Amino acid sequence: MFGRLRALTGILGSLRTYHGRRTHRAGLDRLYADFVAPGDLVFDIGAHVGDRTAAFRRRGARVVAVEPQPHLVTVLDVLFRRDPGVTIEPVVVGRSEGTAELLINRDNPTVSTVSEQFVAAAAGAPGWAEECWTERLTVPMTTLDALIARHGVPAFIKIDVEGFEAEALLGLSHEVAALSFEFTTIQRDVALAALDRCVALGYDKFEASLGESHRFEHGAWRSAEEIRSWILGLPHAANSGDVYAIR
Repeated sequence: MFGRLRALTGILGSLRTYHGRRTHRAGLDRLYADFVAPGDLVFDIGAHVGDRTAAFRRRGARVVAVEPQPHLVTVLDVLFRRDPGVTIEPVVVGRSEGTAELLINRDNPTVSTVSEQFVAAAAGAPGWAEECWTERLTVPMTTLDALIARHGVPAFIKIDVEGFEAEALLGLSHEVAALSFEFTTIQRDVALAALDRCVALGYDKFEASLGESHRFEHGAWRSAEEIRSWILGLPHAANSGDVYAIR
């Protein structure tokens, strides 16, 4: 009973944060206008409570929303069950198909993860002391290539999977026009591995945004080395952001 109450409280907090602010919605709409056009297919990897999925739908795109947390899959189903433009995939995305162990943070479900290294990096880190991963759940794992085989090649892939971004990109071999991946300052090595994977996939222009600013930091596309130096130079307090990659 207590666990269910904690889960509900965490989800309600996420809904308030990601669906309850007009500025958040407007920022997403501005940001994705350059990447998503009506009729496009978009993959929302780590859909959480669906604010990005909703933004992609406002752009007129079809969306595959990928989210392994059962409570959040229920939320996505409630939000989008009447929307034929949204397909929900209740899976983890990694380098291969199989299963993975999901580490669930009931109080803050946005940082649930399948990465033990992410949890270890958070332990004792400034700003992360309150976070606890108290439950484990075995969930199915697929790859970006397998999702493409099922749904088609997307115009844009958004990846936000709490320290598993590089692993997710290792399961991609198709040519996709643009993508984004989240990074954190507690795991810069994962961000750099994801960046290297993007280069290996043929991406050569990069930008970045911090936190939930929904704006680019540089105002122009940069090389991989420039974005690498920028990530390494960020103060710890910057916490997180997203790197965007195009060809």
